[in-house]
Amino acid sequence: MKWSKQLHTKLTGLTHAITRFPLTSLFLLAAVINNAYQISIEQDNVKLLLTFILGAFLSAVAQAAYERFYSKRSTQWLLNIIAMILTAGYYLLIKPSPSLSTEIEIRTVVALFALFWAFVWVPIIKSPISFNKSFMISFKSLFNSLFFAAIIFAGISIILAAFSQLILTLNHTAYAHTANLVFILFAPLYFLSLIPIYPGAKEEEIANTAHCPKFLAILLSYILIPLVTVFTLILVIYILKNIGGEFWSDNLLEPMLVSYAITVILLYILVSELDNRLTRLFRKIFPKVLVPIVLFQIVSSAISLGDTGVTHTRYYLILFGIFAAISGILFSLLPIRKNGIIAALLIVFAAISIVPPVDAFTISRNSQISTLEKVLVKNRMLEGNQITPKASVPKRDQKVITNTVEYLTRMEYTKDIKWLPKSFDPYNDFYQTFGFEEYQDEEKTNQSIYLNMESSTPLDITGYDRFMELELYPAGKDGEEGMGDFEKAGKTYSLVKNTKGNQTELTLLGENNQELIHFDTQKIYDKFGHSNANKENISADDATFTKENSRAKLTIVVQNVSIEKQSNQNNAGVYVFIKIK
Repeated sequence: MKWSKQLHTKLTGLTHAITRFPLTSLFLLAAVINNAYQISIEQDNVKLLLTFILGAFLSAVAQAAYERFYSKRSTQWLLNIIAMILTAGYYLLIKPSPSLSTEIEIRTVVALFALFWAFVWVPIIKSPISFNKSFMISFKSLFNSLFFAAIIFAGISIILAAFSQLILTLNHTAYAHTANLVFILFAPLYFLSLIPIYPGAKEEEIANTAHCPKFLAILLSYILIPLVTVFTLILVIYILKNIGGEFWSDNLLEPMLVSYAITVILLYILVSELDNRLTRLFRKIFPKVLVPIVLFQIVSSAISLGDTGVTHTRYYLILFGIFAAISGILFSLLPIRKNGIIAALLIVFAAISIVPPVDAFTISRNSQISTLEKVLVKNRMLEGNQITPKASVPKRDQKVITNTVEYLTRMEYTKDIKWLPKSFDPYNDFYQTFGFEEYQDEEKTNQSIYLNMESSTPLDITGYDRFMELELYPAGKDGEEGMGDFEKAGKTYSLVKNTKGNQTELTLLGENNQELIHFDTQKIYDKFGHSNANKENISADDATFTKENSRAKLTIVVQNVSIEKQSNQNNAGVYVFIKIK
């Protein structure tokens, strides 16, 4: 039967992919096992997952290099050992970090991106097979693997849902386990099974595998090219209309220009093997249009560096702009079968961006610290390693200080600044350190701040007599509201909330309504009022407030807090721990 033969062919292809890429298969299997364990205990270990994925990419590129340039088995083993050493080195680098920082995540993503392009390019180096064919094969294989993986996952999910609904209730993790197997193991192996062994392959076989389906050819030629043409006209008109002013300061345009450049480059490679009037015109005109547009973007991004300094985002914008401009020039000068040089160029640029000392993060860290120090020195706030708070700082400089400190905090670089206190916490210490609020403009002064205590945080309840969970919403009118009574040693105690306007106090009363201790909840809002609105979590230490005297002890642990700066309508959810002495 036809379907059974097709199934047999697909299964044979998967088996062949496992034997052809043994180390890659082992890394993928290790990733699946790790994920399965983490799903079962409902936790995650992203470090191990990224390590195994990186190992799978490295070993796949190593196998591609072996097939293209070597034939001895000993060389294959050597390349696989190198891949394993690099993978182990990566894990040792990220293991000491308590959590994955933004820097580590971006470096890893860029490395994986470069390795994917290497996997496409390496098999056809100095080969009669063009890079365009290799890219089309990889593009089709990636699409097919993701498409079939999605279909399989959807089908299994429907079966699991029906089984759980009609026969036996399944654990909710069944769907996560299914996704783990399908997308981490099946999809990559199926992708690899569709990639031919280029050396020694017949020209007809490669041509058939790289053939662009009619549907895709129509989509590229008669839909995407016209759409890109119209967008290009709009973009050119906007640039010409605003070249005298707004264009150079419009940061929102940067992502649009980068997306445009990516689209043009990918579309150029995809239509390189298509021969019709629209594709010929596209290949002839658009590389030349791409160059000036990208150059404008580079200049615009570079101009803003004087005020803001270099961030990793802007570094990548400028670096990609340079790559896109060079690509446009090469597309204009070289024949289409030489497009492989673009892949080599992209790999080099990716390596530059993640390898010190000229990588995006070393340069951005040094630039942001330098920018901050220059502004502080200019305003006489920094002498030697001593910083002096100052309220009378120009608004423009306040904004620069705020933005640089926010960036350095987000990237976890504040520890590299010698003149900042070791325990510097910008969300609580910014005002005391610099002498002004983080946000000075009206829009941000009237911001709302919403914070939550970090989840799954253990709390020490040893020695307390009573625990209560309260909401500190201001009452509709002033007065007292009982929060609860309890007894100890035959005596009755009460916790009362006293509200007056927007102020709320918690008071512990003993026999005959004698006040034992009270706590002003305004301390909570005063502490977190200088917090960054973008910060979501607060630690247990920051969330804890304690007041104690000879009669009693109150400990307030904030679970969540909402601060409305404009209306001063503040509220919080808290745990209250009470100890009677």
